Amino acid sequence: MAAVTIRKLPDETHAALKHRAKVNGRSTEAEIRDILVKEVGLAPKRGLGTQLYELGRRFGGVDFELPPRNGKATAHDFGDDNT
Repeated sequence: MAAVTIRKLPDETHAALKHRAKVNGRSTEAEIRDILVKEVGLAPKRGLGTQLYELGRRFGGVDFELPPRNGKATAHDFGDDNT
């Protein structure tokens, strides 16, 4: 992968990027990478799980109560016949 150095970036722009990265829960470098990839339109394909995670995070997550387990989990017995 290529590396890029950006010179003469205004301090206000850098501060805004740092703030945006913090809000999005990632590093400044990751935030800049995300902006550039989205603007150029060559975003890497993300799996369904990643997309659902990002969507849930965007809307503050989901809270739900898991039902208690009743008893010990067991494996299904398919028997010894392989036919």
